Amino acid sequence: MADIFTKAKRSDVMSRIKGTGNKETELRLIGIFKTHGITGWRRRWPLEGKPDFVFPKLKLAVFVDGCFWHGCPIHATQPKQNAAFWREKIARNQTRDRFVTRTLRRAGWRVLRIWGHELTKKNTRRLAARFRCAGLVPLR
Repeated sequence: MADIFTKAKRSDVMSRIKGTGNKETELRLIGIFKTHGITGWRRRWPLEGKPDFVFPKLKLAVFVDGCFWHGCPIHATQPKQNAAFWREKIARNQTRDRFVTRTLRRAGWRVLRIWGHELTKKNTRRLAARFRCAGLVPLR
């Protein structure tokens, strides 16, 4: 199916997509933090790669990676329009993700990356187990 917008209009539309405060990702994770009594997190902390959440006392950076934008091996889709551009774009995002993770770890930070699809009710237990391993939720 052909795009209904011109290249300029499509570029304008895509540039307006919010990178933070997305209900499907960061806001849902805030709800999970509150449900599990996880405290000590901060947003918009000035750190390499702009983590979605930072736990400064634990030196833990949490990123919520969207399945499309970061190339989830389970849910990523490949657009048919301008396919080469999107393959390269997502590959650059993945390269940047690896660079940011390495940079933070070298600086003494731990990094937790969560896929957007993990933020569903059915995955809450699995996610809570990952939080426990990261030292966010006390063992019961």
